[in-house]
Amino acid sequence: MSIFQRTSVDAALHIVRDINRNLTQTQNRVSTGLRVEKARDNAAYWAVATTARSDNKAHAAIQDALGIAAATMGTAYTAVAAASDLVSAIKAKLVAATEDGIDKEKIDAEITQLKAQLRTVSESASFNGDNWVVLTDEDNPTRPKQIPASYIRAADGTVSIDTLSYHIDLPSTGVTTSQDARYMVDDRSGGTGEYGALTSDHFATELGASKNYVMILSKGGNTTGQVEIGLTATTSDSEIDEMISIADAVLRQMTSVGSAFGALERRIDLQSEFAKNLSDSYTSGIGRLVDADMEAESTKLTALQTQKQLGLQSLQIANASYDTIRQLFQNI
Repeated sequence: MSIFQRTSVDAALHIVRDINRNLTQTQNRVSTGLRVEKARDNAAYWAVATTARSDNKAHAAIQDALGIAAATMGTAYTAVAAASDLVSAIKAKLVAATEDGIDKEKIDAEITQLKAQLRTVSESASFNGDNWVVLTDEDNPTRPKQIPASYIRAADGTVSIDTLSYHIDLPSTGVTTSQDARYMVDDRSGGTGEYGALTSDHFATELGASKNYVMILSKGGNTTGQVEIGLTATTSDSEIDEMISIADAVLRQMTSVGSAFGALERRIDLQSEFAKNLSDSYTSGIGRLVDADMEAESTKLTALQTQKQLGLQSLQIANASYDTIRQLFQNI
């Protein structure tokens, strides 16, 4: 004799299986915090979120680059500000040298120390191995100094990196002037120090000075005919006047350089803030697509756990009923 009394058992088993499937899904959402973890969960949302995550990592890299650039720019600005104070001090010493009976050689000793400090300040203005105020043979003064500023994904899916630049505005003729001295020191072996405010003789040339005065000599450039600003016992008042005028012109140019660095530093700060806000927006947008509602999922988890317990009890009751029927026919 056969007994086919499993309808209630099968129904209870089916319910338990459904509950277990939903419970596993809900537990996974609670543990990962995601409602779209794999492409099979929602292919469209998964694709958008995956691309957005990749782009957000690029934005994070841009933020890091901007942080380094801000530190580099801050170092450069600090050096220019310090050097401007030193040039002002040299100018004041030269003015003092015009007094009758002054010991010019003693003043020159002070000027010599100030010039040495100018060199020290310039060469020390390096952050992460990058010095924006000293040009060497590794640098191209006609090529803009560039800072990664933003990661851009176009509508057609192509990507690009936008940059912030600091460069010399060379005239179309390619002939440099004192206005092109956008650095403090130009030590390149292929030049004459013309791109450094402290090493350029353009200031003396443009002022019609009797000598090609420079604040300090370039280490590697062709300095033939150039003379460092300084005093001897026989330095004439007219020569001192020329040096004062040149020091003043150098100071004005360094002020322009400092202003350019300051403006670029401010732009970097603004771009850094924007990049941070943009990254936050990306994170929020990704969350809207794929994140699970933790409050709802937690409530659902509790409900499913209760349903599972009830389902198991129903299955036990169904099995018990089956056993009772089986026992009735056991001795037949």
